[in-house]
Amino acid sequence: MTLTLEAWAQRADYRVVPLPAHIASSKGDAYRLTAATRIVYQGGADMERNAKFLAAYISEKTHIAPATATADKRNQRGNILLRIDPKVRASEGYRIEVTGRGVVIAGSTPQGVFYGIQTVRKSLPILATAAEVTLPATVITDAPRFGYRGMHLDCARHFFTVDFIKEYIDLLALHNMNRFHWHLTDDQGWRIEIKKYPRLTQVGAWRTGTTVGRNSDIDDGQRYGGYYTQEQIREVVQYAADRYITIIPEIDMPGHMLAALTAYPELGCTDGPYEVGHFWGVYRDILCGGNPRVYQFAKDVLDEVCALFPSEYIHIGGDEAPKMRWAACAKCQRAIRDLGIKAEGKQTKEDRLQGYFAMDIQKYLTAKDRKIIGWDELLECNVDKSATIMSWQGAEPGAQAAALGHDVIMTPNSYAYFDYYQTDKKNNEPLCIGGTLPIAKTYSFEPVPATATPGVAAHILGVQANLWTEYFSSPRLVEYQVLPRMGALSEVQWMAPETKDYNDFVNRVEGLRAYYELRGYTYAKHLWPELYLKGSRGL
Repeated sequence: MTLTLEAWAQRADYRVVPLPAHIASSKGDAYRLTAATRIVYQGGADMERNAKFLAAYISEKTHIAPATATADKRNQRGNILLRIDPKVRASEGYRIEVTGRGVVIAGSTPQGVFYGIQTVRKSLPILATAAEVTLPATVITDAPRFGYRGMHLDCARHFFTVDFIKEYIDLLALHNMNRFHWHLTDDQGWRIEIKKYPRLTQVGAWRTGTTVGRNSDIDDGQRYGGYYTQEQIREVVQYAADRYITIIPEIDMPGHMLAALTAYPELGCTDGPYEVGHFWGVYRDILCGGNPRVYQFAKDVLDEVCALFPSEYIHIGGDEAPKMRWAACAKCQRAIRDLGIKAEGKQTKEDRLQGYFAMDIQKYLTAKDRKIIGWDELLECNVDKSATIMSWQGAEPGAQAAALGHDVIMTPNSYAYFDYYQTDKKNNEPLCIGGTLPIAKTYSFEPVPATATPGVAAHILGVQANLWTEYFSSPRLVEYQVLPRMGALSEVQWMAPETKDYNDFVNRVEGLRAYYELRGYTYAKHLWPELYLKGSRGL
């Protein structure tokens, strides 16, 4: 049978982003998705929620609005069945079987079923009005390469509403990601309510001005800020969990704490006064490493953070912590002497005091059955091997950390910093921090070094891209910086390296582009020169 052009437009295409591992066409009739189709599910509340997600996705793209129901012997034939199948080995893997008699989406867990749903969702055409959609007969089997597939968002430099955070989480789900790294505190603002320390948000959440451009001498003089209440955070955590996304909060310490010092100046090495940061970059004033009150403050904050976030991991930052205040601080030097800390190799005694601080926090979180993640500067601080390292200064620190026995998340700025420009033709681009990271380079990233032994490779848990927001003050700018680069990242995170093909990805990402258009997202158009307008695009 030869399909008409109109029929092709109403036909599912399973070659989505990320591309499933195995797509095998089957003989026999296709399945016809119509207004009579129902989504039936086996299992409890998670599977019921999955069914409702799929119904909403189908309605959004095709205007067909299938009903949902618990599966029984009478309603499985002719419908879309969601079921748990222990024969699907990977916990996040799935199997889709399409015949003329129905569609089965199976996984060993509800999460696996959810990713099968994402594949069906992305395979569907976008229709202006409700019409029958043809799903060709097929068997799809798939599972992710990495267990950690993340995106980061900095809400300290610029604050984003709860509604936008939910949209960002929806983007992660669309791209098969399962970790949201939420950067909540920094020199320029403290964004999480801590009830024991109310001045963190009363004072630390607000700055009296923001530098204009790239740290110019011009300040806008406008009060700026905001924070998330604990009730709002619980709401966001649940929203993410419903989509099988774990939120990893970051409370950066001991550096990037100027907002906290402004609220509680007694936590610094000097008497202050301090001011919430107006400028971007690294500040000299950090938490005092020799003050016992600082250690108690950090633990008190983490108590409330752990109560809000069920994540296995808590991110403690650890990056960009200048030690000149510690070198001149009597309390820090006394602590160094009392602890018997000595300089060793390239590590100064102040570096090793930070290591002591990090390990003290690590022990505290371990007692709460949590693990720490920190940036790769922690490698300079003699931290325990149970600390997971997030490698941002290139991929090399991650490779070194894995060889030392640390678990590693690869987030190298050379491949995964989405605050970089997307093209070397920057005149018509929004202001960025610098650097150039075209989508093809992100796609080319291989997280596991070719020289890694199996034991070292096993320590590389996954991949994440970061979006620092010094220069991105609006949701539209955030969307522009991450889309469609999130699509390229998703294939690095999900697919086996030998199955990746950039030219094929460029063809398949057209389906994502069409969905971005449907949702009204602002996305970068460098892959579509005919759409890439010269001059301002109204960002």
